[in-house]
Amino acid sequence: MKNIAVLTSGGDAPGMNNAIRAVVRSGLHHEMKTYGIYYGFEGLCENDIRELRRENVSRILSRGGTILGSARYPAFKELNVQKKAVANLREKGIDGLVLIGGDGTYRGAKDLADLGVRCIALPGTIDNDIASTDYSIGFFTALETAVSSIDKLRDTSFSHRRCSVVEIMGRHCGDLALYAGIAVGSEFIITPETGYDKQRTLDAVKQSYRDNKRHAVVVVTERILDIDVLAADIERHTGYETRATVLGHVQRGGSPVAFDRVLATEMAEYAVELLKKGANARAVGIRGMDIVDIDLDTALTMKKDVSKKRYGLVGRLVR
Repeated sequence: MKNIAVLTSGGDAPGMNNAIRAVVRSGLHHEMKTYGIYYGFEGLCENDIRELRRENVSRILSRGGTILGSARYPAFKELNVQKKAVANLREKGIDGLVLIGGDGTYRGAKDLADLGVRCIALPGTIDNDIASTDYSIGFFTALETAVSSIDKLRDTSFSHRRCSVVEIMGRHCGDLALYAGIAVGSEFIITPETGYDKQRTLDAVKQSYRDNKRHAVVVVTERILDIDVLAADIERHTGYETRATVLGHVQRGGSPVAFDRVLATEMAEYAVELLKKGANARAVGIRGMDIVDIDLDTALTMKKDVSKKRYGLVGRLVR
């Protein structure tokens, strides 16, 4: 293993830069030449591949986003496009590839591995929707952003005796909304895992109003419902003046928190070690406090384990 490369793909996540830095520095430690692939699979197919040295990854530990850029590239599903990507890697003598991203990135890694490229995938997504790992790079930073934003909304809600309905990112996974809702003491949390019972939600908020609480917060995972409609229903049903807020892409930005920095660094160093040993088609993750790896095929078919204990806690603590 003489030459390796790293790319980031899909939605950016705080901590990706820490992983990039660790790949480069670990590669140099093992006397490997390291390349950066710019703008994900699109850049790989367009041959936007440049050597990275130590100075290229200096002073990026506290930066959000990804210095390599990212892009969604649906065309990569086509075999002829994948073969073009492999040819570009072969041209530069790249023997192994570290890919950082979500499930789409994992699928791309599997396609390349099937064509003979040694690939190691790292979970980089704020949604925390990769089943093969307890936590993904960027999740805890996005969580801190969501909690900080809801805390600010609570201040103004308390002043005006309002209810705030807050939409949080997560796509098909409710972890961000769940953890944020617990952290801020939300009156109600609506996620794909909890489901949505409209009447139960309205009754819970109304009871808060009857208990003379000066504010209420309802946290919702995106794509489940129209929060403007829910806010109007709550206002009609409960007595609370109600506002809807979409936190949106602000949750993706910002300097990564310490946990994401350490997690990204450990995962990336582990990935380079795997490449050095000749591993292929592996997905790196964290289980408990241990960095582990499993087969990419297995990672792609796993279902996320929904903790009944944690969702039971929600039932006892909220509203």
